[in-house]
Parts: sequence; structure tokens; C-alpha cells
Amino acid sequence: MSRANTKQAKRWVVKIGSALLTNDGAGVDCNAIDSWVNQIAELLSQGKEIVLVSSGAIAEGMARLGWANRPDSIHDLQAAAAVGQMGLIQIYESSFLRFNRKTAQILLDHDDLASRQRYLNARGVMKRLMDLGVVPIVNENDTVVTDEIRFGDNDNLAALVANLIDADVLVILTDKDGLYDANPDHDPTAQLVTEAKATDSSLDSLVGESSSQLGRGGMVTKLQAARLASSSGCNTIIAGGRNNDVLIDIASGKSIGTLLKAHQKPIAARKQWLAGQLQVKGKLVIDDGAIEVLVRHGRSLLPVGITSVDGTFGRGDLVSCVDLRGIEVARGLVNYSVEEARKLCGESTSSISKILGYKDDDEMIHRDNLVLSS
Repeated sequence: MSRANTKQAKRWVVKIGSALLTNDGAGVDCNAIDSWVNQIAELLSQGKEIVLVSSGAIAEGMARLGWANRPDSIHDLQAAAAVGQMGLIQIYESSFLRFNRKTAQILLDHDDLASRQRYLNARGVMKRLMDLGVVPIVNENDTVVTDEIRFGDNDNLAALVANLIDADVLVILTDKDGLYDANPDHDPTAQLVTEAKATDSSLDSLVGESSSQLGRGGMVTKLQAARLASSSGCNTIIAGGRNNDVLIDIASGKSIGTLLKAHQKPIAARKQWLAGQLQVKGKLVIDDGAIEVLVRHGRSLLPVGITSVDGTFGRGDLVSCVDLRGIEVARGLVNYSVEEARKLCGESTSSISKILGYKDDDEMIHRDNLVLSS
């Protein structure tokens, strides 16, 4: 995807961060929301499909409750989300109604996308809403979510939504103009990275943690999101949300922000779902021969290639396959429990029945249930 090809991108996911939505914590910025909605309405009139991923519920709740600092207590965070979500959605709904556009609120947590059935239900309803001309507004369900099932930040959520609906482009609007080669807050010579491959490892040294008390993400999570979105062939643009007509300019093909290009063609929908899972139950350490089989030949993982097992998992759980240095090579749905997998490490397929007294599958992970890491 080049800048010029952005004009042809039909299906968009637009993510707006907390600092932008709340004017750095002062409360929901209605004028800013009106500006983004004006632009989204224009894109919709051009025939584009838009899903909006909006942060800001906790930040708005904090402002309404008079809290200057983000609380640590999970119940305080959930309370802030519950209070803030009301105002946030009301403002979006009123703003879109100026253009006779209907909106729909969709709250997700990790369990919604970890379950294959619920994943397909979410995919189906979002596509149907877009068919109806409705703008889905997605947020993490912070009112009930816990750290154990949290996406981590709305950048990752936006990438998962991009994969979910087969988006052409993910636009992450932030309080910076894009990804820089140094911290622009401290280095006046910092240069904007205008274009790169999402998988370019040299980008890792350019990102740092967030200094904001409002959101959980920083530029590092935006890079992670771009890499996750690229698994479905979706390109990512990180751009300054306070720039006038930023979405219109992106749609016209102007060089705005940082374009992070997808590294591969879209993978099958089932493997997109697997790639999007953020939590694994265990780890299989595999040898060089197994890596060769998985990466170069696209085959299944057999017990003979496993050197050790870690974690707590059962049949059908998601596990990570790592090399001897601990670097993830692939992940997939395992056919045997952790106790069974430990017994089968390094053993041939023909020995499974003798070792366990039964054999459910020849493979530890079948190739149809396995996806290679970026």
C-alpha cells in the first residue's frame, strides 16, 4: 500500500486515544469529537466503511468524579469506566445525528475474542452494522474487565478489530504526529518516520513507554498494533489527531503521519483469529528441526520436535512454540494436555499409544490450528 492507494482503502478502523478525547484529562472534548465526526461523515459519504475504536471512558469518568490521578484499584477503574462511558457515547451519538448517522456501542473483552463462536458473532454484527450504514463504536469493556482478561490497551483492541472485520487500513490518532526517530519532546532534531514496514526490527529502538496517566498505551503499543493488524494484510497509519482534517488528508493520499505497511498477504480467517489471541496458556520449546518443518514446509508440529514444556494447559488451549532462545516461532491450539505433552517430548508419533495408553492425534499441533509469528 502506497499513500496514493489510501484512496482505494474502503474499510477503515479509526482509533482515538484518551489524551485526544479528553484534551489531556480536562474532560471529553466535544469540539474535537465534532471535528472527527465531521471527517468520518465525509468519508462515509464517499462510500467508505468506518469502525471507530474509542478510548476515553475511564479518563472521562475520572474527570466527572474529580480524580486527578488514574487510580490503582480495579473497582475504582471499573467505576470510572461506568461513569465515563455514559457521557462518551451520548456525545458521539449526538454528534453523528447531525449527519443523520446512527451509531452502535460495542463493548468487548478478551474472552469475547478468545472464544471462536463469540469472535464470529462479533465479526458478523459489525459487518451487518456497516451494511446498515451504522457506525460501530468499540471500546474495551472496562466496567467488568480484569487484568487477567485485559487487551492491554485500545491500540491492541483496534488491531484485533481490524483483523476481525478485514479492514484495509487502521488509523491510530494520537497526540503525536507519528513515529519519530527520537523523542520529539526532548530532541528538537527528531525526524518523523514517514514510511516503513511494520515488521522492521529497527523500529523497536524508536518507541518508548507512555508517560500519560490517562491511557495505558504508548508508541510501543502502536507499533505492536501495526504488526498485529498486518497479519490480515491491514496497513496502519499513526497520525496526529489534532491536525485539521487529518482523516480527510489521509483518505486523499497525502503524506500524513507514519505509514506502517503490512508485511504479508492476508491469512485465513481462522488463522487471523489465532494470531490475534493475546494470552497463551503454555509454552512448547521446539528444536531447529521442528522450526524448519513449521516455517519452511508449513507442516504440523509433532511431539518428536519438542524439547520441553511449560505452563498449565489442556487440550484445545492456545500455546506458544518458542525456539531454544525463548523467541516465539508460532502459536496454536494444542491437542494434548500439559501432563501428556511432557510425557511425549521428543517421542515419535508411533510411540504415543504406548506411552499414554491411547492416541487422539498424531500431531501436538495440527497445521490448520497453527500460525507463524511475525
